[in-house]
Amino acid sequence: MNKMTGRCLCGKVSYQVEQLEPRMGHCHCSMCRKFHGAAFATYGEAKTENFRWTSGLEYLKKFTAENGTVRQFCSECGSSLSFAPANDEGRFIEFSLATLDNEIKLKPDAHIFVAYKANWFDICDNLPQHQEGRE
Repeated sequence: MNKMTGRCLCGKVSYQVEQLEPRMGHCHCSMCRKFHGAAFATYGEAKTENFRWTSGLEYLKKFTAENGTVRQFCSECGSSLSFAPANDEGRFIEFSLATLDNEIKLKPDAHIFVAYKANWFDICDNLPQHQEGRE
């Protein structure tokens, strides 16, 4: 797969991805819904050695939730950029798939935390649905 680029809405924070991992998911937890302002957040995953921030580190801010999860966003435009679980080992980075500039061939493979999904949204595809996380 060719190098891919991504950026926040204002373009101040950008990144490059060398290779996507096949795991991509729609997260329906209440924190992701609030962070993205949508029915769910869709994350792609890359090994940390295949991902790098290319500009705007001074605009990249972190929010650590009470449960220890960490979300990164642009402090200028507020774009949601990445997520790390509380037990993150640093081997992968999960990033907001919609911030990519490139089209990709891979598709999300699961819905996670559907026990917390918005009651006004119906899942209408045939992807696996996990009440909590994948494991």
